[in-house]
Amino acid sequence: MKILVTGAAGFVGSHVCQRLLTQPGHAEVLGIDNVNDYYPVALKEARLARLEGKEGFRFVRADFADAPALHALVAGFKPDIIVHLGAQAGVRYSLTNPEAYVQSNLVGFANLLEAAHRHPPQHLVFASSSSVYGAGVPTPFREEAVSEPLSFYAATKRANEHMAFSYAHVHGLRCTGLRFFTVYGPWGRPDMTPILFARAILAGQKIKLWNYGKYRRDFTYIDDIVDGILRLAFSSRPAPVVPPATGEARPPAAPYDVFNIGNHRPVEMLLFVQMLESLLGRKADIELLPPQPTEMPETCADLTRIAAAVGYAPKTSLEDGLRHLVAWVRDYYGPTGAGRA
Repeated sequence: MKILVTGAAGFVGSHVCQRLLTQPGHAEVLGIDNVNDYYPVALKEARLARLEGKEGFRFVRADFADAPALHALVAGFKPDIIVHLGAQAGVRYSLTNPEAYVQSNLVGFANLLEAAHRHPPQHLVFASSSSVYGAGVPTPFREEAVSEPLSFYAATKRANEHMAFSYAHVHGLRCTGLRFFTVYGPWGRPDMTPILFARAILAGQKIKLWNYGKYRRDFTYIDDIVDGILRLAFSSRPAPVVPPATGEARPPAAPYDVFNIGNHRPVEMLLFVQMLESLLGRKADIELLPPQPTEMPETCADLTRIAAAVGYAPKTSLEDGLRHLVAWVRDYYGPTGAGRA
């Protein structure tokens, strides 16, 4: 079986490639990534180095916003499954650099859908985000209960869901969207809270806690996320149509679905920092600040649908996950958290 993974140098993408290459029967994995400098390229290259030389893996440095290059890759490889994890990430970065999100998340995703339409895989699985739920949605978040997005990043992810549905409806392209909830773990993104905070505590730097530390987040360990992605990607069940959101009409049949992948155990950020302090053996220098306009007060995934569909159930407690994260941070960044750029 041939699997194309976009964002292969990224946090989730590299872990997906690693898991695929350890499972029997997955003969070929093609990873693509443009290896941009949104965060240090050295980390992306270190992730790729762990994949180099593994039997069945090939990497191509390419940008899926480049339509001719992407179409040539898909046409030449003819993947059975596409796992699309490449995107311009980051909520706050979208406030100052929206054009990066247009190119990657909108133009790039449109290119991928069209390439998949011309050379149809059995299944196209793509990354969405819990950010699509917006304000005023009761927790735990259920897939049909979306609201207006609070950031441009979230708007592009919600647009991806609509774009994929249109290709499923018009062309019969089987698409499944995955709404991730705050993924963390070894080899994680340095701009996200878990690693950002762990490094700051080690370095004795100030930590900013918005909403006075009362935001609640549904942290999900990377191994659980990868398990959910691959369970869905290789599922042979026909994809039902997700119930429409309020005021949103949908045609009755299309091979499209969308699922939450989270942990279903939100934790207050102040407690999260205290857990890191305990594991690191150091106190944090905390600055409490008012709420941010782009942030939701709480995220919590309702896992009813994904559990029923593929038996997904997260297994890693936050305590165990943070223990693995802290061990990796010490190893990769050094005892002061500042060993690498």
